[in-house]
Amino acid sequence: MTVRERIEIAAAALRKNNMDVYCVDTKEQVAAQVAALLHEGDTVAVGGSQSLDETGVIDLLRSGDYRFLDRYVPGLTREQLREIYVESFSADAYLCSSNAVTLRGELYNVDGNANRVAAMCFGPRSVILVVGCNKLVADLDEAAQRVKTAAAPLNTKRLHCATYCEEKGVCMAADGEFCTDGCASPARICCTYVTMGYQREAHRIKVILVGEPLGF
Repeated sequence: MTVRERIEIAAAALRKNNMDVYCVDTKEQVAAQVAALLHEGDTVAVGGSQSLDETGVIDLLRSGDYRFLDRYVPGLTREQLREIYVESFSADAYLCSSNAVTLRGELYNVDGNANRVAAMCFGPRSVILVVGCNKLVADLDEAAQRVKTAAAPLNTKRLHCATYCEEKGVCMAADGEFCTDGCASPARICCTYVTMGYQREAHRIKVILVGEPLGF
């Protein structure tokens, strides 16, 4: 199955689950698509996402056209960062990626702090996800494996977390059945598991599917 075919199947399934979908071919097209979904003066927040950085979305949000709750400002204290997380729940728009998107139209995400998945589920009026084609999976089993063998290990390296997967490159419970399997490190980033299917609120969840690999 080609990348385009996988994107088309996922897009149709997401729309069936009452989510809006926008398909672009390259990462260079993402920022313009995001801008088309925002309004000047919007209060905007983001979850931790390599994909947003790779596509120039962070630069867009810092352009001055929006009130950006910038979690990446150097020197923020833990309490200041927490205040940004909490204020994000009342943002006009929240941007992030997804750890995996299934061909059945499900969004699968695993968090350490849970601020990202919490905002995806409730709070911000609009949630915009930027998802590279590398994150498209057949089903939830493949989504879980993707987190254990790719997303979590690569993110722990990026964040310098002292975990088994940061050292070994794979979750110690890669064959585990339950979300409680795995390490007990205080730096563990796979603590809260959320699967999103059908959405009651139309047009709140917007997924930008990109025909190139992005992020982890």
